[in-house]
Amino acid sequence: MTRESLLRYAVLAAGGWLHAAAVAWPLHSLWTYGQNIWYLQVAAMLVLAQQLLSAPTAHVAWRRSWFFASVYLASTFWWLFTAMHTYGGMAAPLAAIAELLLAVLLAVYFALACTLWWHLAGSKALRNAVLFGLLWMAAELARGTWLTGFGWGAGGYAHLDGPLASLAPWLGAYGVGAVAALVAMALAQSGWPRSSGRAPAQGVGRSAWVVLLLALALPSFLPARWATWTRDQGSLSVTVLQGGIAQSEKFERSTGVGHALRWYQQHLLESRSALVVAPETAIPLLPEDLPADYWERLSTGLVTQGRAAIIGIPLGDSHAGYTNSVIALLPGEKQVLRYDKHHLVPFGEFIPPMLRWFTNLMHIPLGDFRRGDLGQSSFALQGQGLAAHICYEDLFGEELATRFGPGLQAPTVFVNVSNLAWFGPSIALDQHLGIARMRALEFQLPMVRATNTGASALIDHRGVVFARLPYTVAGVLEGEVQGRIGMTPFAWWASRWGLWPLWLAVVVGLLWTLLSPGRTGAVRRGIGP
Repeated sequence: MTRESLLRYAVLAAGGWLHAAAVAWPLHSLWTYGQNIWYLQVAAMLVLAQQLLSAPTAHVAWRRSWFFASVYLASTFWWLFTAMHTYGGMAAPLAAIAELLLAVLLAVYFALACTLWWHLAGSKALRNAVLFGLLWMAAELARGTWLTGFGWGAGGYAHLDGPLASLAPWLGAYGVGAVAALVAMALAQSGWPRSSGRAPAQGVGRSAWVVLLLALALPSFLPARWATWTRDQGSLSVTVLQGGIAQSEKFERSTGVGHALRWYQQHLLESRSALVVAPETAIPLLPEDLPADYWERLSTGLVTQGRAAIIGIPLGDSHAGYTNSVIALLPGEKQVLRYDKHHLVPFGEFIPPMLRWFTNLMHIPLGDFRRGDLGQSSFALQGQGLAAHICYEDLFGEELATRFGPGLQAPTVFVNVSNLAWFGPSIALDQHLGIARMRALEFQLPMVRATNTGASALIDHRGVVFARLPYTVAGVLEGEVQGRIGMTPFAWWASRWGLWPLWLAVVVGLLWTLLSPGRTGAVRRGIGP
């Protein structure tokens, strides 16, 4: 490999790492730890776009994009190593290989998309930029939905506080990521920053790209009432509990289990809010395995005081199967309501076919859960619809949208219960908080988050975190959330058609390109900077 090639791949590696860092900054210098930095994500995509424009062959385009995406993904979810090795008991070399293998396999989606773009791109800059955005979105859609999906760290999550955030209620996170990729390719084709003497792409000059960028940013400066799709449904007082129990102790009967039972019972009964929320598997035992009077004391104490609780607990038996669930104790309800997790975690909550040998390399409790139904109804409390979901289910906005289906109690407040102690005090906690903020933006609904070790927080309908607890420690968070009623454009179309409108946009973009003249390959047409 030549010195020039080494330098080129060093730049690609930096770009891939920067893309991951833009979603949640992982260092304690320069920027605030965990902050999303939208312009760094565009800069990272600009690096990739420039390398694609200068790729002499499709094979080179494949290698460059696959390498960029592999670094991006490995840098995004490196904390899987902690789950597999530190808490799962897998040997460190095997855990590192497994995490890296997942990254390089998922990177194939992006390599395919970028190579297809290289083949189809022509001399028209606008068409090229739109096509690149759509194909990049197709890769993110495939990664986030196929084979159960793992869209963690998608580019759209870097734009929670940037000018493209105003597009989230319209397009969702994947659509925001597509527009960011479009902008990056537009900048690359315009010759900015210029890296050679080639002329800018045909069709759209630099001044036109400035107009385009201003148009994309314009919605951020419009009056809020012009972009507000939900309205006030009243306030609800909430208490969020965070036990702070380390994963190494969480399922140990002699330590973590006993501590969890005492701590959560005490604070559930002491809460004076209308709703108190305890995290995923806050009660780490099946109901029949609890002390004889535990459940009676807890439920009676809450009901007599007229307060509601949402509590994470495993349910089921060996005959019917087990579920990762939450139960809802609501004033006036004679029966205990429940929500069963629908989107299960591969290897952690179910074992994919022919891969049990992999889980046998680890020692992870509570596997092989039964899947709950999609589109379960919200819990009704004081005029609010509480849409409960568990852990990384908030990664799938299209599934949360099914809660708006006919015959269901429409959500006015999202309630997420999680346990991210598997990943230690890592950037995964901030990444997950960003995912929750994006869902709040997409639906313009508040989000209540109760987690075992963080990030426990209250998020308003604008995606703003207005209260939160420190990580890894036990704590109680009290506040009020403003429920919202109504539907954003994203909620409207996603509740009816899921993500198919985005896939349709990709197909339309491909047809537009294939039926247009002059598309013989980006570099061969001389459109690169």
